[in-house]
Formats: sequence, C-alpha cells, structure tokens
Amino acid sequence: MRRLFRLSSTIALAGMMATTAIPAFTAPAQAATLSGGFDVGPGGFQGNFNPLAATGGFTWLSVYFEPLVTYDEKLEKVVGQLASSYEVSPDQMTYTFKLADAKWHDGKPFTAKDAKFTIELAKNAKTGSVLAARLNAVSSAEAKDDKTLVIKLSAPSASLMDTLTKVMMLPEHALSQIPADQLAKNTWWSTAPIGTGPFKFTKYVTDQYVELAANTDYRGGKPALEKIINRYFANPAAAIAALRAGEIQFTYVDSNDLTAFNNNKDFRVIEGNSFVVNYLGFNHDSPIWKDVRIRQAVMYAINRDAIIQSLYGGAAKPANCAYIADQVVPKGIETYAYDPEKAKQLLKEAGWEQINGDKPITLLTYYTTPLAANVMAAVQAMLAQVGINVTPRAVDTPTYNSIVLNPTPDVAQFQMVYAGLQNGPDPGSINVGLNEKQIPPAGPNVARVRMPVLTAALDAALGETDAAKREARYQEVCKVMNKELPWGPLWVAKRYGVASSKLKDFVWTPAPGGGPYQAHPEKWAIAE
Repeated sequence: MRRLFRLSSTIALAGMMATTAIPAFTAPAQAATLSGGFDVGPGGFQGNFNPLAATGGFTWLSVYFEPLVTYDEKLEKVVGQLASSYEVSPDQMTYTFKLADAKWHDGKPFTAKDAKFTIELAKNAKTGSVLAARLNAVSSAEAKDDKTLVIKLSAPSASLMDTLTKVMMLPEHALSQIPADQLAKNTWWSTAPIGTGPFKFTKYVTDQYVELAANTDYRGGKPALEKIINRYFANPAAAIAALRAGEIQFTYVDSNDLTAFNNNKDFRVIEGNSFVVNYLGFNHDSPIWKDVRIRQAVMYAINRDAIIQSLYGGAAKPANCAYIADQVVPKGIETYAYDPEKAKQLLKEAGWEQINGDKPITLLTYYTTPLAANVMAAVQAMLAQVGINVTPRAVDTPTYNSIVLNPTPDVAQFQMVYAGLQNGPDPGSINVGLNEKQIPPAGPNVARVRMPVLTAALDAALGETDAAKREARYQEVCKVMNKELPWGPLWVAKRYGVASSKLKDFVWTPAPGGGPYQAHPEKWAIAE
C-alpha cells in the first residue's frame, strides 16, 4: 500500500524553534517599500544570489525563489510550496510530487521538467552545489508529465524532505545552455535571475542593495508591498543605526545589541534558538590533533559558561556533541566542565611539548562580528593559559571556503576552525560536516574527520526510516562525538532579529541558514 501525504507532513525534529509573527495593525497598510538587512546577518553577504551554492541567506533568497516544499514558520512540519502533495512508495524508495500551477517571472509555466532539471543541477557537484552530498541517495528524477515529478532513491533517506526544502527551483529554459562548471559564478544570478516567488529581481547595486518588485501575477495573490530591498552594511552597528533612523524596517542583531531595543514600543525583538552548533574544528590532517587527550584538553581549557554569560549575556547553551535537543542527547555523557588543571595534565601525558609546544596554531573563522572577535579572543586567552598558542584569523566567507574546501589545502592556513553548522530541524543535516565520505571535494567535512565509528553511526542514523528508532540512532552519534571529539563543540546560541512595529503580517523565524520556511512575503506590509 502506498502512503499519501497531503502537505503538510510532520518530520523528525532536532528540537523546537521560537518564531514570532508581527501582529497586524488596525490601520490599513499602504503599498510601500520594505527595506531590511535580510541576507545572512548584519552586513550581509554580497553576491549570495545562487541558491545552489548558498549556505545561508534563505530568508532573502526565498522571497523570489521557491522550493518544492518548505518548513512551516515554527519549523515543525514540511509544507507544500511548489508541490501540493506527494506520495511515498512502501519501500520508501520512490517519491511522487504533484506540482502547483505556477509561472516563472518571465511568464513561462513552471513544469516538472524544471523540477527535474533543478534536482539534477543540485546533485551535480560541478555546479558548485553545496547540496550535492545531501542528494547522494537520489538515483533519478523524472518528469512523468507537466505536473508530476518522480524522484527515485538508491536507498531510503529519512532526511530527503529536509534537503528538498533547500533546493530552490530553477528555470530550465534560462539556464540549460550554461555549462555546469560555469554556472556557480555566472552573472545571471546577479543580473537577470527569475524565480516563481511573490517578488521578482529588478536591480543589484554592488555592495549597496538588491531590489525586488512585486510579482503581480503571483499565484498566491498580488503582494501588498510594491518593493522589497535588501540593504548591505559595513558592520552590524551601521545596520542598527539605519534601523533606529527608520531607513530600514528589519535586521539581524547579536545578543549584545539588544539593549537598544528592549522595552521600546517602536520595535519588536524576535528571539529563537539558532540550532547552529558553534565548534572548534580540529583539522585532522594536522598531526598535532591525533591524540584524543589533546582534543580533550582543549575542551577542558575553555570556560564555556563564562563566555556564554559574559559575551552572550546568557543567550546560549553549552553543547557537548553536535546536538542540544533533549531527545537526541543521551544522559551521562561528559560535560567537559572547565578544568584547566586537568587540561594541563592531559597535555603533559600526551607529550604536547614535543608535539607542538608553543608554536602558533592558526584558528580560522568566517565570523567577523564584534561578538565573534571577542569570543575568539577569550578562547585564545584560555588556551594560552594551558600552553596552547592559537592565532585567530578572521576572513570573509568566500576566502574561508576557498581555503577549507580546497581538495589539497595548506594545513598551516588552518589547523583549527571556529565555525558553525546547523543541526536542525532535521538532525541528519550534521552528517555532511562529519562523515568521512564528505571530505572535500565530495562534501563540506572541512575538518577532514576520518573516524569509521562516527561514519558508521551517521550512516545508520541517516538510513533509519523508522521514526521511533531515529532518536536512538542520533543519540549514538552524540555518544561517539562526545567521546572521540572530532570537533570541540562549544554552544548553540539564540538568534535575534529586530523589526519595526510598523510592519504588518511580517514573519521572520530564527532558522538555521535563514530557513527557508513559510513566511508569505506577499502579505508583508507597512502600516503608517
């Protein structure tokens, strides 16, 4: 018997995320322009227009591109976007999607051929797709007719639907003539992209803003706004100043920036769990980290509670593996409470003086906010107290990726990284950062983790299609991580956005990577 799911359908969660919808005003909304710092975070990531290569910024990208399925605004369920329903075969090897009636921004119909084309692009690593590794189980995509897409798997994958929420549909007629290896950096993404969403791309002014105009033919109805503009800022302080001056109506903020908005009726602070674990990634190609006692010493040397309280203002929770959600964290695992004397003893036992001594260790990161700089400085100071000498190096995201994703990187450029990887809503998403089969160029296992016991635990969890057994599988992943320390897990911080109280029907969720999720931008409005 085949199982039919009307979208929405509940999937396994790594945990619950907070979300806030800005309540409607009684005054009528006027057609207007909404400006904000929507993309990635304060400052944004200019040029982040290609959803195949995007690791964040989906809050913005999903305003004009759309996936087949997405999360609801609470990140609890997968709901339909460009698909209205889907069926799963009894062996969980075939997914059949029925597509909604939709048009591209140039007026051409969206069909199953476009969906097939997009899935094949996303599977092809030559396109620069960061989703290729997550779609390994997809053996084929077939357009049965204009409104029916069939995806066949080589093995059951409980994380397929989560991955598909991040696969934004792309037009075959506009992109099919571009060679796959030239697609990633093609000018189309920043000059003439077309999607199916409620707003359409009109202009990009380098380093300043992207402008979208209302898609008056949108299947969900004509948008309430005329335009949406994504502003870029040199730093978070500039974005906050623009928000307070009324130049923009929304931006991400760090926890230490909230005092300017708390108890201010002109703004609404939106708070939620990021479900992004921040970690110190030990480059396992570097010989200095081979002994687990050295990795344990790093954990014991860092006073995570002090950093959380003093720098995050308490707005984070320690992580002792890749997860913090209760259902996937087993009881009794090591908490790595701050113990610098134990760290020193472990280093002595492992022969740290002979292995590395006080030679500087490059600690690479793409986090460039003032908060991140303070965190890096605190980590540097704490490690120095036990005899580990690290030198932080903060770079922009493209530079970071060019270093860590290089198939043959210079180990000296990064012996350790300070980074983040989402672990929700589906816990399977952490696999690409830890599975030895995802070492670059195959995937984003940038720490070059080669632990057969961890890979086996991840594979077992990913292949477990019985929802009742999945949590136990991921608990096993957590146990292995906690014992073997492929990373030095630090914490999961809360995420914040601040919106003008003038916004009506505006939905923003503090989602990993910015989403995507069901936000209905066509309903967003500004009340005067």
